[in-house]
Amino acid sequence: MVAKALAQLITCIILFCHVVASVEDLTIRQVTADNRRIRPNLLGTHTESKFRLFMSDYGKNYSTREEYIHRLGIFAKNVLKAAEHQMMDPSAVHGVTQFSDLTEEEFKRMYTGVADVGGSRGGTVGAEAPMVEVDGLPEDFDWREKGGVTEVKNQGACGSCWAFSTTGAAEGAHFVSTGKLLSLSEQQLVDCDQACDPKDKKACDNGCGGGLMTNAYEYLMEAGGLEEERSYPYTGKRGHCKFDPEKVAVRVLNFTTIPLDENQIAANLVRHGPLAGDIY
Repeated sequence: MVAKALAQLITCIILFCHVVASVEDLTIRQVTADNRRIRPNLLGTHTESKFRLFMSDYGKNYSTREEYIHRLGIFAKNVLKAAEHQMMDPSAVHGVTQFSDLTEEEFKRMYTGVADVGGSRGGTVGAEAPMVEVDGLPEDFDWREKGGVTEVKNQGACGSCWAFSTTGAAEGAHFVSTGKLLSLSEQQLVDCDQACDPKDKKACDNGCGGGLMTNAYEYLMEAGGLEEERSYPYTGKRGHCKFDPEKVAVRVLNFTTIPLDENQIAANLVRHGPLAGDIY
């Protein structure tokens, strides 16, 4: 009888925990996609506790109670999305980041910046790279282990990802050519590059307002090169062009576009050096 009663008690506790978890999950699911319609019943929940910890970890502050509740709702929605993605892809790590209080639209506006050319992202100004032999490629290959990639950089709230992609490719090519790794200046591109795509004259590099890597390569070939980050440091906002040709550290002579084929991407990576692209 004691064992039976204990088993019933354990079952009851499990069911209670399941109900609590379900209520909490329901609370999260009640957050709507509407920008301002956030349900107030997130207040006082475990989700709000996680939100307060998030605010402390990332130094977040909101000026009004309305903004706090709005960001709490977005946070709850993003936490749920991260959990769903974790279940779909256990090999990756999904969770809370400094961006967890932003909507997708806000994140794209503030932290991306690849220009849209005729409904696609970027033209094909550079020559297309020739096909590369794909047989005999290693299972694993990481240019970071060979010292060919700089540390992770942060573009901040500036749509300058195109500039970081450009410098990343130039840094890798310079390393393969010379054996020396330099951190190059994204700020030079943000401040000085106004090159336009020849297929769409409205698609011009525009500082924190977005740009194209292909435009940036054309600018660098015309300008004469790129300074190092230490001589032209990143500020995260567009300013007056301070490019000094006397401080050029790397020159770009040409560039090619890699085919959108995973085998060709892998082969070019292994045989020719680090590659850079954009994710949007």
